[in-house]
Amino acid sequence: MAISNNTKDMSSTLENTIPVNGDSSSSIVRASVVQASTVYNDTPKTIEKAEKLIAEAASGGSKLVVFPEAFIGGYPRGYRFGIAVGIHNEEGRDCFRKYHASAIQVPGLEVEKLADVARKYNVYLVMGVIEKDGYTLYCTALFFSSEGRFLGKHRKVMPTSFERCIWGFGDGSTIPVYDTPLGKLGAAICWENRMPLFRTALYGKGVELYCAPTADPSKEWQSSMLHIALEGGCFVLSGCQFCMRKDFPDHADYSFTDWYDDQEQNSIVSQGGSVIISPLGKVLAGPNFDSEGLITADLDLGDIARAKLYFDVVGHYSRPDIFNLTVNEHPKKPVTFMSKSVKTEDNSESQEK
Repeated sequence: MAISNNTKDMSSTLENTIPVNGDSSSSIVRASVVQASTVYNDTPKTIEKAEKLIAEAASGGSKLVVFPEAFIGGYPRGYRFGIAVGIHNEEGRDCFRKYHASAIQVPGLEVEKLADVARKYNVYLVMGVIEKDGYTLYCTALFFSSEGRFLGKHRKVMPTSFERCIWGFGDGSTIPVYDTPLGKLGAAICWENRMPLFRTALYGKGVELYCAPTADPSKEWQSSMLHIALEGGCFVLSGCQFCMRKDFPDHADYSFTDWYDDQEQNSIVSQGGSVIISPLGKVLAGPNFDSEGLITADLDLGDIARAKLYFDVVGHYSRPDIFNLTVNEHPKKPVTFMSKSVKTEDNSESQEK
């Protein structure tokens, strides 16, 4: 299953894939991006599949493993959910019921399982999931340390197009960048990567390992990834699912029959395009438009400083006297309970006795 487009002899750098003496600028980190399909409507089997892919990446020396958008829970490509303007139906509601059942709670048992897997294989892990908070779903990226700690999450702040009918909106409280021994780690999900102010927020937090889990398998996506690597002076690791018609459950209410024969089980529904790009704009691995597999590359963290000699987007190449960005990181809650304890005369007296 493994596919690597990194042409250098990776075995020669295996022993140097972690920072040496705390100097990340002189270290090499091996990283893998997963390109594979969800096991739709079966979250336990999806997590089993994820563990096999993580084990494969770790066996090749990878210290960071990045999964596509919505890998656990599934990206509902082509689903209609019975929705049209002013129209709803029972079949669509039942489809959402199944989709909701495949989503996971954060924190929860599945998160604990993923943390155990990260610890077992000694990798930092970025996992795309569908998160359920009550009956609202969010497209979320989860972060785990190689010691098996759940670091936190990023909820997609702007679902695209029809996604807005089935996913909630994240807020500024989950736009993290984690300072890890491998580098500063953050993520933007799918078309968040087209939002210049969102990117600037990550740059402002010093992101070095910029993860871009996506569901966009287009050739044009590659241009965005190359631009972000150059703009941010960071490594970009983009993972997209590779899916065929046979990967999807039998369901009558799909709309993707427009671009392939719905009866042909081997028709490609999402062609992937996962890729790893350096801060200097060099494609280190991928893109893969052909199959499931791993995209693996060695990241020379010294390239970050090399790239920023000429262009540091939130440093010497910024003009804060003209432009600046304010990011509201406060969580936005629909219901806030303000409670206070009221002391009655009787209560006060009884407490004093």
